[in-house]
Amino acid sequence: MIKVDLREENVITIKGHALFSDFGTDIVCASVSSIVITTINDVMSIDNDAIEYESKTGKVVIKIKKNSDIVSILIDNMILLLESLEKDYSENIKIIRR
Repeated sequence: MIKVDLREENVITIKGHALFSDFGTDIVCASVSSIVITTINDVMSIDNDAIEYESKTGKVVIKIKKNSDIVSILIDNMILLLESLEKDYSENIKIIRR
């Protein structure tokens, strides 16, 4: 299961594997990867210093360093898209808010 951890202020951790399908054909993993990577690239194209991120196999950590209106919109959109996936694939992705 992919877990999206929104517990820490200004830090988003995405980790795990969806296990929806075989490696290389998993549409949930591909969707999460696409959403997260696109958001990171979009934010960094606007302000390279707005976030820092670390990407390892099965884990991405995004740290928001400058929270402007556009950064908030992009991050909020990423979370909304991930929540939409969670509704359709609740056994494969879970968003944790505290």
